[in-house]
Amino acid sequence: MQLATGKPKFQNGISEAEAHLRLGRDGFNELPQANPRTPFRIVLEVLREPMLALLIGGGLVYLTLGNPKEAVILLVFACMSVLITVVQETRTERVLEALRDLTSPRALVVRDGVRKRIAGREVVQGDLIVLSEGDRVPADSRLVEAHDLQADESLLTGESVPVRKNAGTREVRDGNARPGGDDTPFVFSGALVVRGAGLAVVSATGGRSEIGKIGLSLNTLETAPAQFQIQTRRFVRLFAMIGAAISVLAVLLYGFLRGGWLDAILAGIALGMSMLPEEFPVVLAVFMAMGAWRISQVHVLTRRSAAIETLGAATVLCTDKTGTLTENRMTIAALQPAAEVSLAILPAEPVTLPKSYANLLAHGVLASAQKPFDPMERAFHDLAKRDREVADLLPKADWTLLRAYPLSPDLLAMTHVWKAGAGSKSLRVAAKGAPEAIAMLCRLDGEAKTQLTLQVNAMAAAGLRVLGVASATSLESALPKRQEDLAFTFLGLVGLADPLRKTVPAAVRECHRAGIRVIMITGDYPATALAIAHQAGITGTDVVTGEDLAAMPDEVLAGRMRTASIFARIMPEQKLRIVEALKSDGEIVAMTGDGVNDAPSLKAAHIGIAMGGRGTDVAREAAAIVLLDDDFGSIVKTVRLGRRIYDNLRKAMSFILAVHVPIAGLALLPLIFGLPILFGPVHIAFLEMVIDPVCSLVFEAETAESNVMARPPRDPAEPLFSASMIGWSVFQGVLALLLVSGIFVIALDQGMSEDEVRALTFFSLVLSIVALIFVNRSASASLIKAFNRPNRALSIVLPLVALTLGITLLWPAASALFRFGPLHLDDLSLALGAGFTVLVVLELIKPLWRRWFSRPKGKPVMGSALVAKL
Repeated sequence: MQLATGKPKFQNGISEAEAHLRLGRDGFNELPQANPRTPFRIVLEVLREPMLALLIGGGLVYLTLGNPKEAVILLVFACMSVLITVVQETRTERVLEALRDLTSPRALVVRDGVRKRIAGREVVQGDLIVLSEGDRVPADSRLVEAHDLQADESLLTGESVPVRKNAGTREVRDGNARPGGDDTPFVFSGALVVRGAGLAVVSATGGRSEIGKIGLSLNTLETAPAQFQIQTRRFVRLFAMIGAAISVLAVLLYGFLRGGWLDAILAGIALGMSMLPEEFPVVLAVFMAMGAWRISQVHVLTRRSAAIETLGAATVLCTDKTGTLTENRMTIAALQPAAEVSLAILPAEPVTLPKSYANLLAHGVLASAQKPFDPMERAFHDLAKRDREVADLLPKADWTLLRAYPLSPDLLAMTHVWKAGAGSKSLRVAAKGAPEAIAMLCRLDGEAKTQLTLQVNAMAAAGLRVLGVASATSLESALPKRQEDLAFTFLGLVGLADPLRKTVPAAVRECHRAGIRVIMITGDYPATALAIAHQAGITGTDVVTGEDLAAMPDEVLAGRMRTASIFARIMPEQKLRIVEALKSDGEIVAMTGDGVNDAPSLKAAHIGIAMGGRGTDVAREAAAIVLLDDDFGSIVKTVRLGRRIYDNLRKAMSFILAVHVPIAGLALLPLIFGLPILFGPVHIAFLEMVIDPVCSLVFEAETAESNVMARPPRDPAEPLFSASMIGWSVFQGVLALLLVSGIFVIALDQGMSEDEVRALTFFSLVLSIVALIFVNRSASASLIKAFNRPNRALSIVLPLVALTLGITLLWPAASALFRFGPLHLDDLSLALGAGFTVLVVLELIKPLWRRWFSRPKGKPVMGSALVAKL
């Protein structure tokens, strides 16, 4: 589409009737949104999980087979896990809704020749909009009139420095419009007008705008699933197949050896229950819900809880510079008067400037708007407020701004002319702008220009944006039409910086200590990018520019990505290519950002981390994690928690595997050796669906290992259920099985009744399970250190276990249900001895096991290799 220029055609705007027709044709001026995640949709997502479906399906099978008690237990826990997940994720969506910005701000439009303010969502293509300082542009538009207009397009370009805008003087196709760059006639939805005023004709709204196109592009990107989910599903599938095969074999064995096929079926069901991995979905749901809650305590919102674990495994953190590493605001970092040395300005501290430095700053303020929107002009005012001496040089109440010479494409400088009181005849003139423009106004000679260039280059190499400042005097009657005709004196240079967030250097150091490589990706110039990177602690001198990147084939880029950590002059689509290159090289990629330009790479990364305060809706919708306080340091806390959660999840999984060995062994032992059937479905259901999940809560509450942030990330190829973990779990379970089986056989040999033997064996098994809790609490700390670590869940679980055992033994109804006989003090002492033996033996063997059987990361063998193949 082409838009012709010329104010007469547009001065009346479109009619209300035409606006109504276009609104019906094009729809509201809103960003495209993904389908909202309602509670019902979240429930459907949870129910589609194969592990949870297995849990619910198991309960229905038992109900069909006529075991309502077991079915009720299974289904209750299924409902609890669904409820936990739905409540957590619904709460997350509500917080996101509360965070949603007004991406369609109110707009001042001209319709039927009358100015009126309407909701931004009602703006239509062809509307004539009025723009002033402080306005948010409601839709992509082309300027037909502009007066010293500058716009902050950082949401689209990532750069906080405003760009100049000029009305088009010729026909320009909207297809050529791109954010960023000076002296273009285009303004874009979401940009902020920081200076001047203008009239513009709307060219694109909603999903057709630049900000909307980025939102629509997110729908074409697939979010990478969490590695542990894939691995857990494979393991559950393997576990279920093995359990089913052994159960069928047990039924056949019992039937042929004993002849009672009905009893064989019941024994097979009990054995199948002992090996059915129904705990896994419960444990995973609890860990993810509780993990999201714990992370919310450090002001981090998780939109997809599985990303918590993935963040703990991240190997590369790609971060935007503006608004992520930096504060997205300009401050004065250095003052250098003519013929003086540069003075560094420390942030947020009172200053007392020498006379020449104060004079330089004061004239910078005089050349700025008195109520500035421009971030650089705000920086001048902010520093002036910190020095009382400068305040005496600033405009007083009786001062008058007589004239303002604006910036122009031919002269990147602006001048303000002040009259100091009604009786003053001499005028004070202040100018600021690009150093080369100020040098031209001051008519500097060749030697002075050379010296100025050296000073500017030195400040730019330190990551500063440099402005020159000049002063002049004039009589009111002698004011020229052009600022070039004033007799200026060069005052000096001012270096401005977008300051680094205070928490960034420590956070980057922590990332390096944890083996996470930090890569900075910015649209800024290489010198500035390099300076900011070094301030942040991102090492390296190899800077890859957007031009370099565009010329690289994918295979060359993959090799360069292994060494480069600083990327400058990068366009949004190139950020996405960087993330994809890292992923193709086997990296687990986390990407932070707050602007619309970050959204595609946020969604493409394994973990997208958006800023909640400064961030845009598009970025937050694309991200898996949202930093509510916009603090880069919160990322490190989240990494620590992610690693802790994953460590504890592995401890819980190891514990559950270990527990299954004696439970399944005691269910199978009587079938093989012709002994009395020890446990029925009610015993197995009680053990697995009460003790196991409750004990798993203990592991969720465990504090982090001491070396959690002093070790490299997990190898992405490392299986969740590694050979070492499976072997250790089986060893624990076999030891417990041998001890409890020995008690079972000895008790039978001593002539104890079947019910008494069942009670003694059951109590011995439960106390051995409690011992396994203590053994698995820490992979590295000793038992004494583990005891000293606080764990509220453990202090609750142990009394509950004791109370439950007491009820099953002393309450006649419970004893009858479990078919328990009475136990004496010596019987209980024997059960306690079994648990204590398990604890002591395993604690002695644990360090030897780590030393003897540790395997290199990502080298699955034995059972873990079989899991990986499924």
